[in-house]
Amino acid sequence: MSITIDYQLKSIVPWGRNLEEYKSMFTLSQENLNGKILGCGDGPSSFNAELTQMGGDITSIDPIYEFSKEQLSIRIDEVAVEVMTMVRKNQSGFVWKNIANPNELKSIRMGAMSVFLKDYEQGLKEKRYIHEVLPRLPFKGKEFDLALSSHFLFLYSEHLDCEFHLLAIEEMLRVAKEVRIFPLITLEHNYSPHLSKIIKHLESKGYVAEVVKTDYEFQQGANEMLKVYDISENSLDHKDVSV
Repeated sequence: MSITIDYQLKSIVPWGRNLEEYKSMFTLSQENLNGKILGCGDGPSSFNAELTQMGGDITSIDPIYEFSKEQLSIRIDEVAVEVMTMVRKNQSGFVWKNIANPNELKSIRMGAMSVFLKDYEQGLKEKRYIHEVLPRLPFKGKEFDLALSSHFLFLYSEHLDCEFHLLAIEEMLRVAKEVRIFPLITLEHNYSPHLSKIIKHLESKGYVAEVVKTDYEFQQGANEMLKVYDISENSLDHKDVSV
């Protein structure tokens, strides 16, 4: 299958989240944060920058990392106006629990992206930000302890078919001992039509595929993640799982 996605800067919507949101979305423990992490589609989030400052070992991949700091900064400012206008018009479509109101949302997002931009050029030099695109990754087998996908897989199910999802998740499982994906719903607030097929496929391959409730919910219904791992990896996080 040939997959072509237009990643021209003018067509992307860079919108970043921070470390605390990642911890809530993916129920990340300190043990998780101490491991080697791969973020797939991290965009302009501050997760990489913040975790690096804490001494963490993290690599982020995203197609937007081919652009310069100046280009991304301009596009972020453009997108912020568009997104916040949409949010204020559709406030009932969001859960104002983790985030109190649109003004706080803008403050959190712009703060996260500001941290990202300050770290971006140094992160490029250190190869913490790498211009790569799923479903192919340039890493060795099981190079990472944990691979994360935030607001990409499943969310855009109308644009990315089931085969793309399977290829992407299997590639993430090739390079990481465990994969976590958030959220599991589409932009229309429905479960992804690919989810049940993918879980069955992964289980048929011998993986454990669990839908896990999280403490994070902003988009209505977006409060679950998919956790996938091979029980033979013997992760400490899975020591209580019986098979």
